[in-house]
Amino acid sequence: MTAELITLAPGFNVSGRLDRADIEALAAAGVHTIINNRPDGEDLGQLPAAEARKLAEAKGIAYHHIPITAASLSRSDVDAFAATLREAAEPIVAHCRSGTRSTLLWALTRLRDGADPLTLIAEAARHGIDIAGLPAVAARLR
Repeated sequence: MTAELITLAPGFNVSGRLDRADIEALAAAGVHTIINNRPDGEDLGQLPAAEARKLAEAKGIAYHHIPITAASLSRSDVDAFAATLREAAEPIVAHCRSGTRSTLLWALTRLRDGADPLTLIAEAARHGIDIAGLPAVAARLR
Protein backbone atom coordinates (compact mmCIF):
# COMPACT_ATOMS: atom_id res chain seq x y z
CA MET A 1 0.00 0.00 0.00
CA THR A 2 1.43 3.37 -0.96
CA ALA A 3 -0.75 5.51 1.32
CA GLU A 4 0.24 5.67 4.99
CA LEU A 5 -2.55 4.97 7.49
CA ILE A 6 -2.60 7.02 10.68
CA THR A 7 -4.73 5.67 13.52
CA LEU A 8 -6.42 8.53 15.38
CA ALA A 9 -8.86 6.40 17.38
CA PRO A 10 -9.70 2.71 17.63
CA GLY A 11 -11.29 1.74 14.32
CA PHE A 12 -10.64 5.14 12.72
CA ASN A 13 -7.72 5.98 10.45
CA VAL A 14 -6.81 8.81 8.09
CA SER A 15 -4.67 8.76 5.00
CA GLY A 16 -3.50 10.88 2.15
CA ARG A 17 -4.63 10.16 -1.39
CA LEU A 18 -5.75 6.65 -2.23
CA ASP A 19 -5.27 4.99 -5.59
CA ARG A 20 -6.54 1.70 -7.01
CA ALA A 21 -3.80 -0.38 -5.38
CA ASP A 22 -4.50 1.24 -2.00
CA ILE A 23 -8.17 0.29 -2.19
CA GLU A 24 -7.16 -3.29 -2.98
CA ALA A 25 -4.76 -3.27 0.01
CA LEU A 26 -7.42 -1.80 2.32
CA ALA A 27 -9.84 -4.55 1.29
CA ALA A 28 -7.19 -7.19 1.99
CA ALA A 29 -6.55 -5.57 5.39
CA GLY A 30 -10.24 -5.82 6.33
CA VAL A 31 -11.27 -2.16 6.08
CA HIS A 32 -15.06 -1.86 5.97
CA THR A 33 -15.57 1.84 5.19
CA ILE A 34 -13.80 4.52 3.15
CA ILE A 35 -14.69 8.21 3.47
CA ASN A 36 -13.31 10.32 0.63
CA ASN A 37 -12.94 14.00 1.53
CA ARG A 38 -11.36 15.05 -1.79
CA PRO A 39 -13.25 16.99 -4.43
CA ASP A 40 -12.92 15.36 -7.84
CA GLY A 41 -10.29 17.00 -10.05
CA GLU A 42 -8.21 18.30 -7.15
CA ASP A 43 -5.03 16.82 -8.67
CA LEU A 44 -4.04 15.61 -12.11
CA GLY A 45 -4.42 11.83 -12.29
CA GLN A 46 -6.56 11.65 -9.16
CA LEU A 47 -8.84 8.61 -8.97
CA PRO A 48 -12.38 9.95 -9.53
CA ALA A 49 -14.82 9.29 -6.69
CA ALA A 50 -17.25 7.35 -8.91
CA GLU A 51 -14.47 4.99 -9.99
CA ALA A 52 -13.16 4.64 -6.43
CA ARG A 53 -16.70 3.84 -5.25
CA LYS A 54 -17.02 1.05 -7.84
CA LEU A 55 -13.66 -0.43 -6.82
CA ALA A 56 -14.42 -0.22 -3.10
CA GLU A 57 -17.94 -1.61 -3.36
CA ALA A 58 -16.71 -4.47 -5.56
CA LYS A 59 -14.43 -5.40 -2.65
CA GLY A 60 -17.23 -5.13 -0.07
CA ILE A 61 -16.15 -1.74 1.29
CA ALA A 62 -18.79 0.93 1.96
CA TYR A 63 -17.81 4.19 0.25
CA HIS A 64 -18.83 7.73 1.24
CA HIS A 65 -17.86 10.89 -0.65
CA ILE A 66 -17.92 14.05 1.48
CA PRO A 67 -15.72 16.42 -0.55
CA ILE A 68 -14.46 19.54 1.21
CA THR A 69 -11.90 22.30 0.84
CA ALA A 70 -10.79 24.71 3.54
CA ALA A 71 -12.97 27.40 1.93
CA SER A 72 -16.05 25.21 1.41
CA LEU A 73 -16.12 23.40 4.78
CA SER A 74 -19.58 23.83 6.28
CA ARG A 75 -21.58 22.67 9.25
CA SER A 76 -23.48 20.27 6.96
CA ASP A 77 -20.15 18.65 5.95
CA VAL A 78 -19.37 18.04 9.63
CA ASP A 79 -22.92 16.71 10.14
CA ALA A 80 -22.48 14.28 7.22
CA PHE A 81 -19.07 13.15 8.48
CA ALA A 82 -20.41 12.66 12.03
CA ALA A 83 -23.40 10.67 10.75
CA THR A 84 -21.12 8.47 8.66
CA LEU A 85 -18.85 7.80 11.65
CA ARG A 86 -21.87 6.84 13.79
CA GLU A 87 -23.33 4.48 11.20
CA ALA A 88 -20.29 3.05 9.40
CA ALA A 89 -18.75 -0.31 10.04
CA GLU A 90 -15.19 -0.19 11.38
CA PRO A 91 -12.41 -0.09 10.55
CA ILE A 92 -12.86 3.22 8.75
CA VAL A 93 -10.32 5.05 6.58
CA ALA A 94 -10.99 8.71 5.80
CA HIS A 95 -8.75 10.31 3.21
CA CYS A 96 -7.92 13.54 1.41
CA ARG A 97 -4.75 14.76 -0.30
CA SER A 98 -2.60 14.67 2.86
CA GLY A 99 -4.92 13.49 5.65
CA THR A 100 -5.26 16.98 7.17
CA ARG A 101 -8.84 17.74 6.09
CA SER A 102 -10.00 14.28 7.16
CA THR A 103 -8.30 14.78 10.53
CA LEU A 104 -9.91 18.21 10.89
CA LEU A 105 -13.36 16.73 10.21
CA TRP A 106 -12.73 14.00 12.76
CA ALA A 107 -11.62 16.59 15.33
CA LEU A 108 -14.70 18.74 14.67
CA THR A 109 -16.93 15.73 15.34
CA ARG A 110 -15.01 14.97 18.54
CA LEU A 111 -15.47 18.58 19.70
CA ARG A 112 -19.22 18.06 19.47
CA ASP A 113 -18.81 15.17 21.89
CA GLY A 114 -16.99 17.43 24.36
CA ALA A 115 -13.36 16.60 23.52
CA ASP A 116 -10.73 19.16 24.44
CA PRO A 117 -9.50 21.04 21.34
CA LEU A 118 -5.91 21.23 22.59
CA THR A 119 -5.84 17.47 23.13
CA LEU A 120 -7.12 16.91 19.58
CA ILE A 121 -4.55 19.32 18.14
CA ALA A 122 -1.78 17.57 20.08
CA GLU A 123 -2.93 14.11 18.92
CA ALA A 124 -2.89 15.23 15.30
CA ALA A 125 0.52 16.89 15.74
CA ARG A 126 1.89 13.65 17.19
CA HIS A 127 1.24 12.19 13.73
CA GLY A 128 2.66 15.19 11.86
CA ILE A 129 -0.73 16.71 11.03
CA ASP A 130 -1.31 20.40 11.72
CA ILE A 131 -4.85 21.27 12.76
CA ALA A 132 -3.87 24.21 14.96
CA GLY A 133 -6.69 26.22 13.36
CA LEU A 134 -9.29 23.86 14.87
CA PRO A 135 -10.70 26.37 17.42
CA ALA A 136 -11.12 29.07 14.75
CA VAL A 137 -12.77 26.64 12.32
CA ALA A 138 -15.10 25.39 15.05
CA ALA A 139 -16.05 28.97 15.97
CA ARG A 140 -16.76 29.77 12.29
CA LEU A 141 -19.07 26.76 11.98
CA ARG A 142 -21.17 27.48 15.10
